[in-house]
Amino acid sequence: MKHGTPQPFGQGVSHYENFPVASRLCPPHLRPAIVAIYWFARTADDLADEGNATPQMRLTALAAYRADLMATDAGQPPSLRWASVFNRLRPMILKFGLPIQLLADLLSAFEQDIVKQRYATEDELLAYCKLSANSVGRLLLHLYGVHDERSLQQSDCICTALQLINFWQDLSLDIARGRLYLPADALQAHGVDEAQLLALSLHPSTISLIADCVISARARMLKGSDLVKKIPGRGGWELRLVVQGGLRILDKIEALNFNTLTQRPTLGPWDIVVMGWRALWM
Repeated sequence: MKHGTPQPFGQGVSHYENFPVASRLCPPHLRPAIVAIYWFARTADDLADEGNATPQMRLTALAAYRADLMATDAGQPPSLRWASVFNRLRPMILKFGLPIQLLADLLSAFEQDIVKQRYATEDELLAYCKLSANSVGRLLLHLYGVHDERSLQQSDCICTALQLINFWQDLSLDIARGRLYLPADALQAHGVDEAQLLALSLHPSTISLIADCVISARARMLKGSDLVKKIPGRGGWELRLVVQGGLRILDKIEALNFNTLTQRPTLGPWDIVVMGWRALWM
């Protein structure tokens, strides 16, 4: 999974950015559930991305981890290997009725990370975002008791936008690791050769490609942004900051003339002030 993006509905650690660690703005009664799901996700992230295991070893470990999730949901004891994770998660599944399919979707995203480093089309990339990011947003909406279809779609827009922003922010890092999230159909439409990207070589066509990706991510974020008005209390304010954080990263990318092949935009103290001010007016 990717690192360093403003997190859906919260502030996470860099280790696993698609899920929040409960912040001060999170309602206290939800913190145990959020922490339990976070540790579920972080452990899976470790299995998929840490250490020197081979791809097949990682896939085997994730299959065993998935089996423990299914056992936990069925009220059966998990294996000793991850007992601390699932013994923490089980009471939250019972208390909140957490949708197991969304947790399983996260595991599918981790498995995809292991075997897939290229995306042929935008639809293919968005399907990955549905597993890796949208499932997180829907889990959190479930905890907040928000279930209407419009809110779910708005959450999907925000979470997909955050995932895409992370991709466009981290092009220089991901390409160096052999991962290219810019879909092949977009490269073709802009006349960009993959070899140029792998060489981190900047051309007008590349700038145009990244600019279009940024414009699309911003539009998707704004499309979902009214969701902040549906999340009650402090959670709604936290979501406002998350949305503004994603938009601020896009501002930073634009200020770099869309050159994230050789530079990585980051947020500083002044950006936090700007995000807070803009959040007040949402």
